[in-house]
Amino acid sequence: MAVRATVSRFPKNEDEQESSGLPWGVTVTPFASKDENGLSPVYGSDGDLLPRCENCYAYFNTYCELDQWAWNCSLCGTLNGLTSQAIARYSHPRSCAETMSSFIDLELSMEGSEEEMMQARPVYVAAVDLSSSEEFLELTKSALQAALEALAPGSLFGLATFSHKMGLYDVQGPIPVVKNVFISPDTEGTLPIELEDVMPLLQFLAPVETCKDRITAALDTLRPTTSWERTTGAGQGLEGVLMGGRGFGVAMEALVKYIGSEYGNTFALARVFAFMSGPPDYGAGQLDTRRYGEQYASKGEDADRALLPEQTPFYKDLAVVAVQAGVCVDIFAVTNEYTDLASLKFLSIESGGSLFLYSNTDDSTLPQDMYRMLSRPYAFGCILRLRTSSEFKPGHSYGHFFPDPQYENVQHIICCDSFATYAYDFDFTSTTGFSRYASEQPVLQIAFQYTVVVPPEELSASRLVSASRGKHLLKRRLRIRTLQFGTARNMNELYDSVDPEAVLSILVHKVILASLEQGVREGRMLLHDWLVILTAQYNDASKIVQFKNGGSIASQIDVAFSQCPQLQPLPRLVFALLRNPLLRFHEEGVHPDYRIYLQCLCSALEPGSLHRVIYPVLMSYSTPDKQAYPRHSLSRAALITSGSPIFFLDAFTTLIVFYSSTADPTLPFPPPQDCLLRSTINKLKQERSITPKLIFIRGGQDDASAFENYLIEEQDVDGSGFTSVMGFVSFLEDVTQSVMEYMK
Repeated sequence: MAVRATVSRFPKNEDEQESSGLPWGVTVTPFASKDENGLSPVYGSDGDLLPRCENCYAYFNTYCELDQWAWNCSLCGTLNGLTSQAIARYSHPRSCAETMSSFIDLELSMEGSEEEMMQARPVYVAAVDLSSSEEFLELTKSALQAALEALAPGSLFGLATFSHKMGLYDVQGPIPVVKNVFISPDTEGTLPIELEDVMPLLQFLAPVETCKDRITAALDTLRPTTSWERTTGAGQGLEGVLMGGRGFGVAMEALVKYIGSEYGNTFALARVFAFMSGPPDYGAGQLDTRRYGEQYASKGEDADRALLPEQTPFYKDLAVVAVQAGVCVDIFAVTNEYTDLASLKFLSIESGGSLFLYSNTDDSTLPQDMYRMLSRPYAFGCILRLRTSSEFKPGHSYGHFFPDPQYENVQHIICCDSFATYAYDFDFTSTTGFSRYASEQPVLQIAFQYTVVVPPEELSASRLVSASRGKHLLKRRLRIRTLQFGTARNMNELYDSVDPEAVLSILVHKVILASLEQGVREGRMLLHDWLVILTAQYNDASKIVQFKNGGSIASQIDVAFSQCPQLQPLPRLVFALLRNPLLRFHEEGVHPDYRIYLQCLCSALEPGSLHRVIYPVLMSYSTPDKQAYPRHSLSRAALITSGSPIFFLDAFTTLIVFYSSTADPTLPFPPPQDCLLRSTINKLKQERSITPKLIFIRGGQDDASAFENYLIEEQDVDGSGFTSVMGFVSFLEDVTQSVMEYMK
């Protein structure tokens, strides 16, 4: 569990927090195997016996005062008695995880019989769009072949298709059999027959280890629905427009109900992979994609605002059903037509799934992403709870979760991998804040309860081994991290404790929220104003600006935070965020679906990865085996002055190796497999949550625009789209002018 705070020393009261201009909060990556310093939790058992505070329900931890009969809660100060069982447990403190470390992972006992625990199996269902092309289906088949390789033995797999009808495949017999049920074109309609009646669920779900060849054979039978089938099946739609017959909404609703009926009984985890080649345009949940063209043409309404909210609550409501049924949905959209991901996204992000967008089938990394996603460890049925000491409290929470309808600051996550990150910001509960003289320091406790499927090979030491051969066992665990923070004695100490990447994370969440609620223009203004206020507060706290005759001298304003290294990256990060498609205007050619995809990606990334999306890392090499400089600014000037022949740019989703036009022609291109640069690239690809595209460019010979587009510091940021020679410099001048206005 990695936790990063925007400031490692907390502001002492509300006035200081507001006048600092800094966001105050944390990012949490709960299922990360190590903390932010690379340390693993201390593992233990009997999580059910861990004492809890009678007042605030926090868990006992190493910051609590413990005596023979009682303990003081480190969060609220309440004195709690110990049970006789706990007294015996703590008479040998070195044998208990919770007395050895503030970062622990404890086994919990599970409800249900041992036999039920053994029978529970992970379930995966692919829902494939047949209102598509041959190329789309070929790519989807490759992705599902990769998935079958990644799935652990003991997994169950089901294949379903959708168009104007829904198909269920039985792959357990000698030849694959598909049973179809027609989808009603009515926008209020559901399937005329329950899927359980079409095919019993356990006939539909096939064991991967024994049926892999038959599943592959079934995949080979997939064909796009013909235009004739669509015309007769789907017919004419609104105002005589011919419908494509993609009944996605009805199909997903039926699947969630079908799989969810067995959840918690036979299945450990249910996950649906939805492959789409365009917008749902048939039956319940259909989307009117004409709004894209109309809004783009209209001058009366802000297109950036009109295309970001959902047009129907159908998928948001379906997400609620999926969460209750314990079904996680991943959406893979392979299309360059407007699909209205703004409406569809809730089904994936609220159920703990992912949203992927690929603009074409040619260079799509879908099979690699599929394999990567299923090969890494993940937890499911998760509950995330954040508690704080009494002087402060969580404000907003951000991330792909489902908030508990009953309890505050409790989030449900159906499926959570080691990359999934969530964020919180904090508010003071009173004006007094943290007392300067109190011995108590601010404390934060994050509890993460989750289930994992333990494969049979990990049970080999267990007495269950003979009974469990080929079966999986469920383990429920409780991971707890308790952190204590110091408070800053003054503003400079607060500024010196800033983590710029954590600040960027909170900022990105805030501007995404502002964009969704009030439009992209509002998100841009919020970000610009934030930097202006921070710069003004820093200059005021540092006593840099001297007022003369009621006005200040602009040249004295320190817009580069030269006295505080921790703040120095922030102007560049804000500049880059304003240049990012997240916040660029619709008329600059940013596709609304791509913007939604980026919002979903960025709002789940840990701070280091997010930094690369917003402001890529540019490093240089003197040869493929020797690094010259680890970090350059994203400017042409940096390239020229460095004099290095080879540059490597890491933009998270894209990796670019660029040989300058002046590079020695004897340098091997592309770099050989056994060199330092290649091993750096391979390491980055291994550690990444998605598969980055790798591009090699030879300056002077190849089209270098893919690389040059990332050199943003000479590009203008006012949104006009015209490049100017003074991009970042003129941006700082504009901030300086705004600071002067603000400080008057």
